[in-house]
Amino acid sequence: MIHELFKCDHTGRMSGDQRREQILQSAFDLFSRSGFSGTTTKDIARASGVSEAMVFKHFASKDELYGAILEAKKCADGLHEFPWESNEAILDAMSSGDDFGVFYNFALQALTKHRSDVAFMRLLFYSALEEHELAERFFGEFVAKIYEFLGDYINKRQKEGAFREVDPKVIVRSFLGMIIHHSLNNILWDRNRRILDISDEDAAKNFTEIVLHGAAVVKS
Repeated sequence: MIHELFKCDHTGRMSGDQRREQILQSAFDLFSRSGFSGTTTKDIARASGVSEAMVFKHFASKDELYGAILEAKKCADGLHEFPWESNEAILDAMSSGDDFGVFYNFALQALTKHRSDVAFMRLLFYSALEEHELAERFFGEFVAKIYEFLGDYINKRQKEGAFREVDPKVIVRSFLGMIIHHSLNNILWDRNRRILDISDEDAAKNFTEIVLHGAAVVKS
């Protein structure tokens, strides 16, 4: 859910803001199941229990509605603050040079988030496949920040002699690749986990060990 269940007033009618949120929630559900191209404003109106004209009263176009979903999710989930930057376990590990703690806690937070918000993950996948602006916006406003956040830490550890010299973005991409591919399998292709059935904690631990063994300086 983007927001809590919408409540009507004592007359049983919804306010304009409540109706807008209901339309937004219905659109989010439909976009995550059928994609942007596969969802019409008539579908959204029907699911929201309003007229198509009412949908356009609140949102001038599907594109505007799509963008509003990203903004709503960012506010509801605290994405404006970038959750890893307020994760005390990650910050404490960074300050003490605990490489395992940094990557493990980051991976665990990401995997937990992916599993708890499958609908939003599906929405992002659809937007990427359909080459919709939302995918580029999400990458620029969120994913790029991850590269910067982890990349700065990796660069710092390289200067301290703990990590070998390789572009920090390569390490970040390798790390995120394991996390995202694992989530993709569990969400889209192997929901019964027939190929690999492990906990988020074990996945985070193993992915962290793999990336750190690859990044660490080899001592003779």
